[in-house]
Amino acid sequence: MFYEDKKGTFRERNFSLAHGEEGGPLDRPLVVQFCANNPEALLVSAKHIENHCDAVDINLGCPQEIAKRGRYGSFLQDDWELIYTLINTLHKNLAVPVTAKFRIFTSIEKTVEYAKMLERAGAQIITCHGRIREQRGQNTGIASWDHIKAVKQAVSIPVFANGNILYHEDIQACLDATGCDGVMSAEGQLYNAALFAPASHPHPPSSTSDLPRPTALPPNLPALPRTFDPPLSGLHPRHADLALEYLSIVSSLKTPTSLSAIKGHLFKFMRPALSHEPDLREKLGRVRASDLKLALVEYREIVTEMKARMDRAAEEAEASGKPWDELITIEPTTGLKILPHWLAQPYFRPSKSREPLTNPQQESVDAKTTTNHDSEPLSSTG
Repeated sequence: MFYEDKKGTFRERNFSLAHGEEGGPLDRPLVVQFCANNPEALLVSAKHIENHCDAVDINLGCPQEIAKRGRYGSFLQDDWELIYTLINTLHKNLAVPVTAKFRIFTSIEKTVEYAKMLERAGAQIITCHGRIREQRGQNTGIASWDHIKAVKQAVSIPVFANGNILYHEDIQACLDATGCDGVMSAEGQLYNAALFAPASHPHPPSSTSDLPRPTALPPNLPALPRTFDPPLSGLHPRHADLALEYLSIVSSLKTPTSLSAIKGHLFKFMRPALSHEPDLREKLGRVRASDLKLALVEYREIVTEMKARMDRAAEEAEASGKPWDELITIEPTTGLKILPHWLAQPYFRPSKSREPLTNPQQESVDAKTTTNHDSEPLSSTG
């Protein structure tokens, strides 16, 4: 779609160059990710944005049905020759590095050979998501750090780990367990945008007057003293404060933000409280404004009211004198910490039971279709 967009409307909607914000000085470092199954189309698309980013990433990990229908993401992982060509084409023809994000196979051995092929193809950083293709939705389950560790030990390029990063303390635990060079989180940051911030980091401002916003938007409520924070290593701000900061950022940009994206982000930010405040959940779902400025007015009114309620809930809890170990509960099926509903926190889908992840007899590298020559792709029919 990006490749065939003759009018440029799809490109502008997905990577806007009109206002100089996407890929601009404040948007760096920036890695632009593409889904693709055609090397020529991928190269043309990447050439369009290579001067506006620091690297181009190929998505080899998407497990969704749309990726299956379009034959991209993790549904390419059985066609190693094509994957090699996709990466190598960019590696030889772009002025910026090419990286790749991928999912594991059931066997560690096949996963390692796959990662080594990505390195030979020219990927200069790889991100290993420690879940197999079938682990999605209710079957998401736990990512295998053992697979990621094996990948890191097998290649010479930087490896980022992806999976099981729910709390700040998981970052160091993952680095220690895998030996990786970095950690990536996707869904976790949709629920707590401060996931990578330590507890000592300043909280998001309740007043965002330093960011330009339409004058029609009501002012934010004043910030409360931050003396009532959970005893955790990471920052868990009040989610309504995060949501207000997010709306102010959206308001400050010339590049328009999709209305559906804004609503989706707000639902995730405030998820812990929406079951406690069903009227606000209903109001949020009913926002139908087609104009961005009008929609932002409605969204800010809802989030401002949510902030007032969450601040009251926090004040009442603090006044009760309850210790934090009574305010933080443990979810029985996952063992995860559930924080008070006014705080940003992870969301974890309970997993259905499944077979152990590593089963060498179930999957192996086909020796007939592999080669050790650096200039040749390593392919697999398994």
